[in-house]
Amino acid sequence: MMKATWEKVFEYASMPVHGTLSRKLRKEVKLQINAGPVYTDAVIFLGEEFVRIVTSKDGETINTYYDWAKIDFVSTISAAP
Repeated sequence: MMKATWEKVFEYASMPVHGTLSRKLRKEVKLQINAGPVYTDAVIFLGEEFVRIVTSKDGETINTYYDWAKIDFVSTISAAP
């Protein structure tokens, strides 16, 4: 399983949220998991068994959960240098 690798990718794409175990995507980075939605303003929680992505839309909070073992690939998207 590639959990350690994925953790490093998520850590690269985000920064810690002060006082929590969560991480917020960096402003210049977008994230996509398994060809799913592209996240632009999200908070990531890296649990032992799952990854939770928290987003907001139309005044609602959306929690999306990914099983570590079922993550096939992760894309980070940023502006070209």
